[in-house]
Order: sequence, then C-alpha cells, then structure tokens
Amino acid sequence: MTPSPQLSDAQRLVVWHEIECGGYDTDLPLWRELARSGGGPVLDVGAGTGRVSLDLAARGVSVTALDLHEELLAALRERAQRRDLRIPTVAADARTVDVANTSFATIIVPMQTLQLFGGAEGRAQFLHAARAHLRPGGILAVALADAVEAFDEEHTEPPLPDMRELDGVVYSSRPVAVREHADTVSIERIRETVDRAGRRTVEGDVIHLDRVTAAQLAHEGAGAGFTPLAPRVIPATDEYVGSAVVVLRA
Repeated sequence: MTPSPQLSDAQRLVVWHEIECGGYDTDLPLWRELARSGGGPVLDVGAGTGRVSLDLAARGVSVTALDLHEELLAALRERAQRRDLRIPTVAADARTVDVANTSFATIIVPMQTLQLFGGAEGRAQFLHAARAHLRPGGILAVALADAVEAFDEEHTEPPLPDMRELDGVVYSSRPVAVREHADTVSIERIRETVDRAGRRTVEGDVIHLDRVTAAQLAHEGAGAGFTPLAPRVIPATDEYVGSAVVVLRA
C-alpha cells in the first residue's frame, strides 16, 4: 500500500479529516441548542478543522476550539479568517488541558472524540479537567456512538465511502470492517486516491474507539461530581450511525 506522495503529513491529516468528518451535520442542531441555552462561552473539544466551531461562531456564539492536532487547528483558523470569525484555538490534550483564566458555560464533545481518550482512566482525567473549566451549573455534553451498528445484521450493505475531489485528485475513504475487542472497537478504512493521469494510491487506516455506554459515562460523571441530566439522541443517517449524548451538569 502506497500513501499519496503529493501531500505533506500535515496536509494529509487535514485532507483526510475533512473528507471523513467534515460533511457530517446531523448533530449541529443539538450543539446550537445547547450553546443558546447555556448563554455563555462554549468549548468545542476535538474541534478538528472547525466543523462545529465555525457553525456556532457564525451564529454569534463565543466558542473556543480545542484539538490535539495543531495542523487541524491551523486549517480552522484559516477558514475562520476567511469568514471574518474570531475563534480562539487551543492545541492540547483534552485530558490534561488548562485553559488559563477561562471558564465555560458549555463544553461539547462531538462525534466519538471521548472514545479516543484511552479507557476509564482517560475519561476520568477528562471529566476532572472539564469540571474545572465549567462555571457552576455549566453543561458538559458528550456524544457516544456504537460503531458496530454500521456492520450489524440490520445493515446488509457496507457503508458508502466518503469521497471528494480536490485539485483534480479524487479521494475516497471506505470503511471495510469493524472488529470488536474486550474494551475497544477497531474501525478499519481503506483510503484511496486517483489523479487525472489515473495514478492510484491505496493505504489502510485504523481507529480504535473505547467501548463505553451512555449509562456508564453518566455513572462516571456522577462520580466526578457532575449531575447527570436526561440524555439526548442524535439520529442515524444513511452514512452515519446515531449517537447517544450524555448531558452532565457541573
């Protein structure tokens, strides 16, 4: 398998992130609702290239974008500047982040970001950090998804590939398997490119997600000093599995 030679590592990170995550918008109404009801600044955890942060900022929400990867945040800042939006960014590990002299009314964790934190210990670290950054009565909302649902007996066809054409190159990211382990689930993808000359590249990618239920996270949140509220649901689409959203009040 040969990775695409046309892009730097930073460019490849941004391009594949945008192809695989950037088109998802089913959850946006929920994040808008929570941001409005919170009435204060929002921290977007796992902001990536700005899928949610840009949407909220365009609606007048004061939002700070947090991500582990500075390369993704650089793309976010460029897009915000083009739209004349101000979005502060923080490149840090959400489990240990310290946003100095800042407290938030709402912290959101879209998609499956929390499931990348390395199990119960990583979640405990994050819950502690989140509570330290929330105002009294503030809300932490975390989306959880069960990747196995995309390959269960109700889905007889594999998910469609995520595809995009950029500068004459067609990019395709195709989920091919989900493998269950004791504490994690591995999602395997094949990433392919084809340029105008017909040159093709193929590479594999694997993401490991922690297995955690909404009830389990609510229990962990209560142990960290949060009050669990009624959970919310983000519906499934033809392209994406649905999500349970755990809502915790500081």
